[in-house]
Amino acid sequence: MEKIERLLMKLIIVQFLFLLIAQFFLHQLDLLPEIKELTKYEGVNENTMTDILQTLKGQ
Repeated sequence: MEKIERLLMKLIIVQFLFLLIAQFFLHQLDLLPEIKELTKYEGVNENTMTDILQTLKGQ
């Protein structure tokens, strides 16, 4: 069982490192500028707070 735990911990660490590397390449080096356009289209890059119940208030 200890071998499996060690293997899982190694896999978790490797996956986390790949996540960090991928985020760095995609966001800092701007390798795929299409992704930036998609986030602007979806509106997930803005830090503005909107009223959650705006549809119920009729706005």
